[in-house]
Amino acid sequence: MGRTYLDYNATTPLRPPARAAMLEAMDLVGNPSSVHSEGRAAKGLVERARRQVAAALGAEGADVVFVSSATEAAALALAGRDMVCADVEHEAVSAWCDPVLPVDRDGRVSVTDPRTSTLQVANSETGVIQDLPTGLAVTDATQAFGKLPFAFNWSEADMAFVSAHKIGGPKGIGALVLKRGLDVEARIKGGGQEMGRRSGTENVVGIAGFGAAAEAATRDMEAGRWAEIAKLRNILEKRLSESARETIFVGKDANRLPNTSCFITPGWKGETQVMVMDLAGFAVSAGSACSSGKVRASRVLRAMGYDDTEAASALRVSLGPDTTEEDVSAFADAWLREYEKFRARRGD
Repeated sequence: MGRTYLDYNATTPLRPPARAAMLEAMDLVGNPSSVHSEGRAAKGLVERARRQVAAALGAEGADVVFVSSATEAAALALAGRDMVCADVEHEAVSAWCDPVLPVDRDGRVSVTDPRTSTLQVANSETGVIQDLPTGLAVTDATQAFGKLPFAFNWSEADMAFVSAHKIGGPKGIGALVLKRGLDVEARIKGGGQEMGRRSGTENVVGIAGFGAAAEAATRDMEAGRWAEIAKLRNILEKRLSESARETIFVGKDANRLPNTSCFITPGWKGETQVMVMDLAGFAVSAGSACSSGKVRASRVLRAMGYDDTEAASALRVSLGPDTTEEDVSAFADAWLREYEKFRARRGD
């Protein structure tokens, strides 16, 4: 049985340019901190990738700090600061701030004091896009990066962070971006790498893949690939809504990521849907990949006003550059077959 991958918000397949850049980097023997020719070659590769990531993020003139993940970047930006956020933020963010900002039914957050707030550009579970206020302290751009024409310099945020594996780069590498002149206290101390913000020998192979993936993701966006993906998402939702009238499409009236559909069929547990669709050959999720393995109602959906039953009955389908209309149609067919079985068990 063939497999269809529809969980791009969790992670993405490695892009061929990223793989090629990583293989090239594996042949470099030098440490980027060494001053000899081998070290300078490795340092040059790191700096090239830094420029590539900065250009893709619209962050020319800002400082790009390579770290192990967006989670580490969030900790570097937020630890030790008195910050507020909404409960729709990723747990890597909400762990460091007070989740008191109000959220409406469409997932939109109201910010009162941007200078003490962190707000994501887009939500990983629902795809809902936020309007970033001027002067925001920190923004999580992980899900928006490579899908939306987000520019750090235009956002006027002080800091943003992203992850390579959400855009076709390797796992285990991310970046924190800071306005030039701002600083953060290093959480990992030692040799003073990454401008003194994150010690430890740089992950040269991962950084090379990150840079190449960032360039490739920008090309996809400029070519209009995500507009095509949005059409596929809309085809999927139309198919499902025509037969599953009770199903709720979360954030449908809000601005959303072009690839993300989160839908609730009350009473049909999300983890059950994930399992039956997996058996049918489709990789989807019940929410954030960092929490979907835990059997509990979605914290994000509860923050949006959904009750526990609804919040536990959500499925997320997230499409990517390799998704085809045939993939979407096959998923819809399989899901609707399982939906009819659910209705029969319920006695409809």
